[in-house]
Amino acid sequence: MNANDAPAHTPPTPGHRLRRLGAALVTALAVGAGVAGSGGPAAAQEPAPAVDAPAAATGAAVLDASDVDAWLDERLPAALRDNKIAGATVAVVADGEIVTTRGYGDADTGADDSPRTPVDPERHLFRIGSVSKLITATAAMQLVESGSVDLDADIDAYLDFDLPRSFDEPITMRHLLTHTAGFEERIAGLIGKEGTQVDLRKALVTDPPEQVYRPGTMPAYSNYGNSLAGYIVEQVSGLSFDDYVEENIFDRLGMTSSSFRQPLPADLADRVSNGYDNVSSPAGYFEIIGTPPAGSMSASAPDMARFMLAHLGESVGDTPMLDEPTRELMHQPALDESTLGTLAGAPRMTLGFFDESRNGRRIIGHGGDTQYFHSHLQIYPEEGAGLFVSLNSTGTSGLAVHELRQDLTKAFADRYFPAVPDTAGNDTPVNNSPAGSAERAAMAAGTYGSSRAVESNFMTLFGLVGRTTVSVQDGDRLLFEPRPLSDSAAVYEEIEPWVWREVGGQNTVAMRAVDGKVDAISFDSAFALVPVETARSTYLAIPVIVASTLILLLTVLAWPIGAIGRRLLRRTPRDRAGRTARILSRVAVVSALLAIGGWVGSIVLIMGMENLSTVSLRNVQVAQLIGLIGVVPAAVRLADDIRWRVGWSRIAGSALVLLALIGTGWFAVEFMLLSPNISY
Repeated sequence: MNANDAPAHTPPTPGHRLRRLGAALVTALAVGAGVAGSGGPAAAQEPAPAVDAPAAATGAAVLDASDVDAWLDERLPAALRDNKIAGATVAVVADGEIVTTRGYGDADTGADDSPRTPVDPERHLFRIGSVSKLITATAAMQLVESGSVDLDADIDAYLDFDLPRSFDEPITMRHLLTHTAGFEERIAGLIGKEGTQVDLRKALVTDPPEQVYRPGTMPAYSNYGNSLAGYIVEQVSGLSFDDYVEENIFDRLGMTSSSFRQPLPADLADRVSNGYDNVSSPAGYFEIIGTPPAGSMSASAPDMARFMLAHLGESVGDTPMLDEPTRELMHQPALDESTLGTLAGAPRMTLGFFDESRNGRRIIGHGGDTQYFHSHLQIYPEEGAGLFVSLNSTGTSGLAVHELRQDLTKAFADRYFPAVPDTAGNDTPVNNSPAGSAERAAMAAGTYGSSRAVESNFMTLFGLVGRTTVSVQDGDRLLFEPRPLSDSAAVYEEIEPWVWREVGGQNTVAMRAVDGKVDAISFDSAFALVPVETARSTYLAIPVIVASTLILLLTVLAWPIGAIGRRLLRRTPRDRAGRTARILSRVAVVSALLAIGGWVGSIVLIMGMENLSTVSLRNVQVAQLIGLIGVVPAAVRLADDIRWRVGWSRIAGSALVLLALIGTGWFAVEFMLLSPNISY
């Protein structure tokens, strides 16, 4: 996950709190993006947009050990303290050398009566989460370089199982490495506790995610897609993924303190940092990543420095990791307008890296998150520099630790590679919007959710939080509330048709319209916003389900109160006519409430990375179905009450119960709570 400048923080509101929850969900998911050709370097798309390597800008600090160490020492300890993070490890490279490796805080806080151990960057390994995907992409590109894998061939040629498809177009390695294969999200089995058994093939074959987007057309980050790339490395090389990366990447580069293995080999197991919720919490368990190529790597800062240097074309080890043409191909935008359309105007994925350019300089990188560890790597191909940072705690919140990393990488760029005048273009408004800007702004107005989502079952519920509202300001500007991956708003103005830049910042987004309506807004290489259907609007769905739930709860509470009242007042029991409908409607009310409670409990457990049994989910669905079917007896009861003129209060009560059951039933159908598919 990536974001650049964040505007000033706005006061929290209930909407902001929902968005923070959405950001937390995104963090929980983040462990944590074609033309025909030979598949080798000649199969590249168009070259990357020219980014002039600016001459040293006035005011740039000298990137040497003395300055970097002093800068980090001044910045990071305070950031760790303010965010309640236990420890961090950092590596910086430049000019073909490791400039520095630094450790801050503790690898073991001593919270579990163990000795307190400060972070030693040379010794301690950190879990790097989805930064692992860069190693997986590099391994895949080695096979492209050797001619063993065609970058633009259908991956069916390399798989030993049938991958379900929704579209006729092939899925290629290019799509996997750019997060455009079109898969929906999957969460189950992503992170397990110590002792969890890992079987990559089984994880990929069992309940694969549905393909919800046409290949090559929509940035939609996918752990599953990257893990498929890792599995293809296994299939083509004849080696396990762990063995392949050890022999062809780690051993070549002298990365002796790195491994994808789970648990770690004995010689590394006692060197890995503990992971923490926050500095005051007990140490967490060693996380087992269910699809290892997407995020299981543990590494030391010096090893990540070697990896960065190798990608910068420096001589690291005895055998080059990639030859120069393949390395340069890997660093270029990998898709163009032929499939992305106008979304190509936003930052685009290379073959593995995000475009994180800043200050008019090309920067490529990748972030990564597990439950406890949060990391980021960036390299500057033209300047020959790189930065890696990893934190061993979530601290105050997932969004806060994300912003800490972003603040550090931005500050590094601004200190050592500041903008040359007229290259960043972010200091003043454009004031000369392209013709038709107002019309395009009007098309963009609406509510959007993430392209990285579950679309085929009850997990569509996650889409109710973390949404972005886009509205028009000043006729042709757009207000994003909140800006993606943030809890604060930002205003954007169009700088060329379909491309918008944040006012006062460097963020850019690109939009694509189909039949006069925006169908996607790309904002971060492997992430896009997609329109939310009116029926799934938060402003409709939340009031309906909340009001329905309250009515059902009050109804259940009224039953014993009514019974006691009738007994005390010695009222005549109701006529037996219609008794069956009354009983069945009561069963429906109880079932609907049990279903609502079941879904809430299930979502809480899933957010905690707990696996849910099929039986428990099916039981919740049965309760939900009974509640939906109960609309029929509830309608019969209301008709009977009207027919027998039982009094306005009873008729109103019966009508409210019917409306509440209709409300919960509509919600269940709209958000696919009754879908036969319960894979998540």
